[in-house]
Amino acid sequence: MGDMDPHIFAVAEEAYKQMARDEKNQSIIVSGESGAGKTVSAKYAMRYFTTVSGSASDTNIEEKVLASSPIMEAIGNAKTTRNDNSSRFGKYIQIGFDKRYRIIGANMRTYLLEKSRVVFQADDERNYHIFYQLCAAASLPEFKELALTCAEDFFYTSQGGNTVIEGVDDAEDFEKTRQAFTLVGVRESHQISIFKIIASILHLGNVEIQAERDGESCRVSPEDEHLSDFCRLLGVELSQMEHWLCHRKLVTTSETYVKTMSLQQVVNARDALAKHIYAQLFHWIVEHVNKALHTSLKQHSFIGVLDIYGFETFEVNSFEQFCINYANEKLQQQFNSHVFKLEQEEYMKEQIPWTLIDFYDNQPCIDLIEAKLGILDLLDEECKVPKGTDQNWTQKLYDRHSGSQHFQKPRMSNKAFIVIHFADKVEYLSDGFLEKNRDTVYEEQINILKASKFPLVADLFHDGKDSAPTATASSKINIRSSRPPVKASNKEHKKTVGYQFRSSLHLLMETLNATTPHYVRCIKPNDEKLPFHFNPKRAVQQLRACGVLETIRISAAGYPSRWSYHDFFNRYRVLVKKRDLANSDKKAICRSVLESLIKDPDKFQFGRTKIFFRAGQVAYLEKLRADKFRAATIMIQKAVRGWLQKVKYRRLKGATLILQRYCRGYLARRLAKHLRRTRAAVVLQKQYRMQRARRAYQRVRRAAVVIQAFARGMFVRRIYHQVLREHKATIIQKHVRGWMARRRFQRLRGAAVVIQCGFRRLKAKQALKALRIEARSAEHLKRLNVGMENKIVQLQRKIDDQNKELKTLSEQLSAITSTHTMEVEKLKKEVACYQQSQGEDRGPQLQEEVESLRTELQRAHSERKVLEDTHTREKDELRKRVADLEQENALLKNEKEQLNNQILCQSKDEFAQNSVKENLMMKKELEEERSRYQNLVKEYSRLEQRYDNLRDEMTILKQTPGHRRNPSNQSSLESDSNYPSISTSEVGDTEDTLQQVEEIGLEKAAMDMTVFLKLQKRVRELEQERKKLQVQLEKKEQQDGKRVPADQPSNDSDLDQDADLAYNSLKRQELESENKKLKNELNELRKAVADQASEHSPAAAGTPDSYSLLLNQLRVANEELEVRKEEVLILRTQIVSADQRRLAGKGSEPNINARTSWPNSEKHVDQEDAIEAYHGVCQTNRLLEAQLQAQSREHEEEVDNLKAQLEALKEEMDRQQQTFCQTLLLSPEAQVEFGIQQEMSRLTNENLDLKELVEKLEKNERKLKKQLKIYMKKVQDLEAAQALAQSERKRHELNRQVTVQRKEKDFQGMLEYHKEDEALLIRNLVTELKPQVLAGAVPCLPAYILYMCLRHADYVNDDLKVHSLLTSTINGIKKVLKKHNEDFEMTSFWLSNTCRLLHCLKQYSGDEGFMTQNTAKQNEHCLKNFDLTEYRQVLSDLSIQIYQQLIKIAEGLLQPMIVSAMLENESIQGLSGVKPTGYRKRTSSMPEGDNSYCLEAIIRQMNSFHTVMCDQGLDPEIILQVFRQLFYMINAVTLNNLLLRKDVCSWSTGMQLRYNISQLEEWLRGRNLHQSGAVETMEPLIQAAQLLQLKKKSPEDAEAICSLCTALSTQQIVKILNLYTPLNEFEERVTVAFIRTIQAQLQDRNDPQQLLLDFKHMFPVLFPFNPSSLTMDSIHIPACLNLEFLNEV
Repeated sequence: MGDMDPHIFAVAEEAYKQMARDEKNQSIIVSGESGAGKTVSAKYAMRYFTTVSGSASDTNIEEKVLASSPIMEAIGNAKTTRNDNSSRFGKYIQIGFDKRYRIIGANMRTYLLEKSRVVFQADDERNYHIFYQLCAAASLPEFKELALTCAEDFFYTSQGGNTVIEGVDDAEDFEKTRQAFTLVGVRESHQISIFKIIASILHLGNVEIQAERDGESCRVSPEDEHLSDFCRLLGVELSQMEHWLCHRKLVTTSETYVKTMSLQQVVNARDALAKHIYAQLFHWIVEHVNKALHTSLKQHSFIGVLDIYGFETFEVNSFEQFCINYANEKLQQQFNSHVFKLEQEEYMKEQIPWTLIDFYDNQPCIDLIEAKLGILDLLDEECKVPKGTDQNWTQKLYDRHSGSQHFQKPRMSNKAFIVIHFADKVEYLSDGFLEKNRDTVYEEQINILKASKFPLVADLFHDGKDSAPTATASSKINIRSSRPPVKASNKEHKKTVGYQFRSSLHLLMETLNATTPHYVRCIKPNDEKLPFHFNPKRAVQQLRACGVLETIRISAAGYPSRWSYHDFFNRYRVLVKKRDLANSDKKAICRSVLESLIKDPDKFQFGRTKIFFRAGQVAYLEKLRADKFRAATIMIQKAVRGWLQKVKYRRLKGATLILQRYCRGYLARRLAKHLRRTRAAVVLQKQYRMQRARRAYQRVRRAAVVIQAFARGMFVRRIYHQVLREHKATIIQKHVRGWMARRRFQRLRGAAVVIQCGFRRLKAKQALKALRIEARSAEHLKRLNVGMENKIVQLQRKIDDQNKELKTLSEQLSAITSTHTMEVEKLKKEVACYQQSQGEDRGPQLQEEVESLRTELQRAHSERKVLEDTHTREKDELRKRVADLEQENALLKNEKEQLNNQILCQSKDEFAQNSVKENLMMKKELEEERSRYQNLVKEYSRLEQRYDNLRDEMTILKQTPGHRRNPSNQSSLESDSNYPSISTSEVGDTEDTLQQVEEIGLEKAAMDMTVFLKLQKRVRELEQERKKLQVQLEKKEQQDGKRVPADQPSNDSDLDQDADLAYNSLKRQELESENKKLKNELNELRKAVADQASEHSPAAAGTPDSYSLLLNQLRVANEELEVRKEEVLILRTQIVSADQRRLAGKGSEPNINARTSWPNSEKHVDQEDAIEAYHGVCQTNRLLEAQLQAQSREHEEEVDNLKAQLEALKEEMDRQQQTFCQTLLLSPEAQVEFGIQQEMSRLTNENLDLKELVEKLEKNERKLKKQLKIYMKKVQDLEAAQALAQSERKRHELNRQVTVQRKEKDFQGMLEYHKEDEALLIRNLVTELKPQVLAGAVPCLPAYILYMCLRHADYVNDDLKVHSLLTSTINGIKKVLKKHNEDFEMTSFWLSNTCRLLHCLKQYSGDEGFMTQNTAKQNEHCLKNFDLTEYRQVLSDLSIQIYQQLIKIAEGLLQPMIVSAMLENESIQGLSGVKPTGYRKRTSSMPEGDNSYCLEAIIRQMNSFHTVMCDQGLDPEIILQVFRQLFYMINAVTLNNLLLRKDVCSWSTGMQLRYNISQLEEWLRGRNLHQSGAVETMEPLIQAAQLLQLKKKSPEDAEAICSLCTALSTQQIVKILNLYTPLNEFEERVTVAFIRTIQAQLQDRNDPQQLLLDFKHMFPVLFPFNPSSLTMDSIHIPACLNLEFLNEV
């Protein structure tokens, strides 16, 4: 190798040979800049030594030496801007050899680990490799307890920005590191402990430190997950570590203080602790590796390999770069000393003519660094100063070394200094020099780690720790350890990092100077880390800086090789001639030999004690020596090989003769045996052939006889069957013709019945119309008014009698005045007694009333049953009639449909096709745009999470005391949502939504059947009400039109109208007053119940008396109210009649005078009395006419209702006819299914009607029970009041009490809260709310409550309150979802509430597009002052995020079940034995234990999903989209596994898939989810199952496969055919020709070049507008929500 180009193996070989030849210790010094390849060169050198020398024992020491490299690279190498695998420490490995020069052990020393990289990395740099390797393997089962995620999630590994090195697999490198640990003898438990310590460092970096408001103290939350993980992994107490991270102990002579630290001090202390832990772990690993490489055998010699950091210069250079460059200065000095100084001194000592050469000496630069009062000395001195700073130290350097030629001061900085090194000029920034030199860690934190329950962690931090055992020194040189033993720890005299590094560097220099050095200079081709790119100028600069050019110049002019005369004679004695050996002078012999062998005298020189050679001469002498030995060796080999060949020839000849003899005898015996067997075979063949021919003839004869017998029987049976079929056909024709005749007769009879019904209905209408006309006629009114005159006369007589009695009473009144007082007192006593007796007797009456109420309730239930039975009978009759009509119109509908189909087929043209294509393209573009937008929302949520993390970190670093309030006009949505303001109208949004629903189609926009039928019923009712109102309006217009052209009305008609108006107004006023009084009473009862709710209930004995008293008072009050109403009506009627009489005046006098007598009275009547009687009659007539009109209106309303019912029946009949016609066009199977669906919808409607009726009755029952409870509580409350008022009743007269109560105000659907209660509202309603609490409440109750609070804020026009409430709500929902990111029920709950809040904001926004389905009451609840359009967009995006999280959780639960349930589980019994031949069972895919799932498990899981979403009120459209996404995932996972596994591509698997898919489809139909499009997503899997079951032989089969498998790509079809495995040996595989035929037929397809489906693909979600039918004032807030601070407005 010495003649080859420079190679690392050549240098290693030279060192190994010199060690063996000269018996001297060797050193290989690998040097160069950072990134030049020093570490790789050192590895190759050690690989060469282990390969060449081998091991002296069975301990595989050479493998352990090589295994130490990946370990040290993992824990000591990192990526920098100059090198992707830069060594951040120095190491010197001594490989020990025995006397036979075989490896017996090794020892490693390390220098200056760059600890600051653990806590800080510059841009585009990484931490040590072990951190990223551990994060890459965090998913392994044994590392679950480490609680690690990706490297981007940890602060200590993500500061450089890019955590990945191109071309490097961290997971694979981690496996190599673990194997190396195992090889060097690190137990598995120790490995786990090491990884725990490394993981704890990462968690320590993520501990959140929060500054207090004073700025002088900090705290760490005890709930911090990373701090708990740190303490758990290290086995220390959480409370102590939490305390001493933020505090420090100050010890004085008298006392000990505990002082708090600022935020920056705590961060520095945390980083120092992380660095100290990693450094101690690093030294422990090095010591353990040295123990593994240590040997007890005696070391004869060693070869040292020095791999130390190269010269470094960055934009910012700190203490580490200073120490690295200082070490390179020392190595360069050693190189100069060896190559230049010692070389020239050797020449002068041996008296060889030589000319001195000038070379660069870097001793002044080294003195500047390490001399007394040098840079390191001043640094140690400044560290001892109590308040020393980096700036003071820098100033001392300026003052001391400003005159040095190797020291400069920067022009623009007072915190940096420049040192001129041998390679380049480097500027160092002094910030952090003192802290890194001190390397201080607080003692309290170390004491906590010493008390760890893990032995390894405790051993790392104990004092007085022994250093690693080093290799035994050779007999010639004593090698000392690079880490001198440290004395007992003393704070005042602790060794600094600079002092320790300087001491270890001096020891290294002593070791290198005691060995023969070999230099490997690594040259960096370029600074960009580019392959195959060479920068000549940069290479020359490095060669000049490291002295290679000077070395070449000196080597060319000098004598690099030298031998002593004694060693030269002993080595090259074989080249000396025999006559020269007679001379006893060895120098003379050497001179004669060299002069004879080397003709050029300039190639060597004779010194005093040595011979010096030019380059290459020693190799030439070695070649001559080797040639001499080779010639002698060939002569010896020639003689030995000739003797061996002769012996071998004699042995072969004897063996050949013996073999020939035995072979000839064997051949003769075999020939004789063959002749005997041939003769015997001929005889056997003759006999066998005869027997076989005879048996064949007999078999053919028997077969012919059997065939003839069966053929003759077959012909006879065929004739018999033909005759039998003709007879049966005749019977069938007879019955069919009779059935057709009967069906025609029934159809005609049904038509006749329908015609009769129509004619009778027409006659009934005419009769009803005649009755109405008769009822409105005047004759009818006359008949009703017969006998009114007699009544009027009787009333007049009664008035006269009353007047007479009034006179007599007035006379008697004056007579009994004196006895008035006595009677009053007497009456009071009687009333008191009456009250007591009445109170005692009301108990049984109350029980009787309760029993009567129960009987009425039972009667109502019986009436309801009767109504249901009647309704059922009528419904059956209507169904029969509809069936007859459908049968009658079937033929006409069929003909109509056929004609329509023909017309449609003829009318299709190119324009229609183009429009269809354009619509499809627009739908596709809309879906793609929606998918892109939702992907952006998903990416935004991820970035938002990352932004929150960064914001928390910035808050920790920059948080200041106090609270900063954002301006009121600044929207927090800019920080929460990052969306621009949207001010467009929601009408456009509604139109877009409707358009999207139309584009998506009926299947995707289908809703739950129950809700759909309810809405459909509601629409029909509203349509009927609209028609009724329209008919009434038309009637009113017709009546008004008739009244306009009429003549002037008479005075009587005017008076009648006035009387009607007066009567109606009086009646309305009375009803209003009665309503008010009832409300007052109810309000009073509620108030009393509320006042006494907290008091204890009274004794049970007093309850019946009080309750009866209350009922008695209510009944008396009602009777008195009725009496007063009648009196008021009479009085007001008399007042109105008097007013009309005065208005009538004189015009009515002649008519009255014309009547001189009454029919039933002969006495004379005064004129005034007659007028008054006449007006009374008129008034009575008007009252009767008003009653008649009211009855006629009721009659008309009943008639209109009957007409409306008739119209509804007609519409229902038309709809059923259309349905029947559509059914006839379908296939028989579809007709059956469609009929079942129609019957289900009809029964559902009926059940809904009955359910509503039951709910009403139950509601009334609950209302009565509630009123009963209220009355009972009211009685209990009034007992105390009665006791107090008893004395007053004795003193005063019994009077009816009139209670004046406050007028009740209706609840307006608004909730008021104070600003300070907003956080409590969000906590109780959002962050701490559990779905189980609202199990029986209204679905989406939190959304309604939030909107009512928002509506009140809008009502009071408080924009800050609206903004704050919405922002807090959105942030609270995000927080809850982040906390419960794996809880399906919680995610579904907030998805439904978020969507409902979004719908409420739309429904009550005031936009007409969203108010089409609102009631008048709901329109009153709309927002008045604010437009929340942009908040609706934010809520929509939040709903998308929640939906994506819901899908992720559901997929995570379903995915482990899919492969086992769909492909491996045996759903169809009997297919287990039908498996592909030649394959054994896969244990990984088909587990037998608890990990196997069946299809029922998937169905149960989906049932659970469906139940949760339905119970929580999630919109049916969203539920459909959820199951569509889940079914797509099932399809993708199953199909991907089918395409990747050959053992499941068989006929039995296809049958299994068909069965499983049918079960899933049945489940969809059972849950009314078949319109979601989920079945369409399963189409590729259905076609794959069919493909496995089809024939695969002929071209027709290929055409059938191509026409069937439209959802599968060409690549997928070919893959399944290639993987198809026969079930048994009788079935053939799919031929290559058949597959090529498939490919040829499918080559025109434009299929995607993707074999597997993306099971993570997510369809875009659509949230259609779904308004609520509830009004805000009907919502009740349960007490379990703890929202007592909300006030109803």
